[in-house]
Amino acid sequence: MVKLKKDATTEEKILAAAQKIFVKKGMAGARMQEIADEAGINKAMLHYYFRNKEMLFEMIFRQSAQKLFPRLNIIFESDAPLFEKIEKFVSEYIDVIRENPYLPMFVLGEMNRNPEGFYKKMKYEFDFPKPDRFLQQIKKDAKEGKIKPIRPPQLLMNIISGTIFPFMARPMFQMHIGLSDAQFMEFIDQRKTEYARFIIDAIKK
Repeated sequence: MVKLKKDATTEEKILAAAQKIFVKKGMAGARMQEIADEAGINKAMLHYYFRNKEMLFEMIFRQSAQKLFPRLNIIFESDAPLFEKIEKFVSEYIDVIRENPYLPMFVLGEMNRNPEGFYKKMKYEFDFPKPDRFLQQIKKDAKEGKIKPIRPPQLLMNIISGTIFPFMARPMFQMHIGLSDAQFMEFIDQRKTEYARFIIDAIKK
């Protein structure tokens, strides 16, 4: 039996198709047949490249993490002023999640399913964000009176949660407020600057 050689172009088509289906239906709702149809291949070919949708999803997550995590580390480790770092952090985070809106739900699901195993994988397989310098900068600026007193982990949690939550609550938010997909994306683009300004205004003196 001759073993087929995997083709990079076909794999890219599969990943693009899978990302599109995951965005529409989420991890639980996606079906391998739908992904195969979207990629223009048969299901057997899809299984040859990826045995199951979990493997496929992890590959897409890996690609997304490799885009986001190094960017965040550059921000954390830079010598930029605190407010500039906050602006860049919010903008970079939203940009990546905007392209990969399924990421927060995937991370939350994995953290609930196997928190220790998932954390170890994130820490040792990826350039996991290291906020130590950022946290020290917050502490220093607060001590010097440049910003209002605030516990650094609380500020970091405020920044992260405010960038992630709109994507996690998107279906409910769109239905309740009455936003189309295009209007929601416009809202997200506005949030890149407005949420950063909100955070800065809350801590500056």
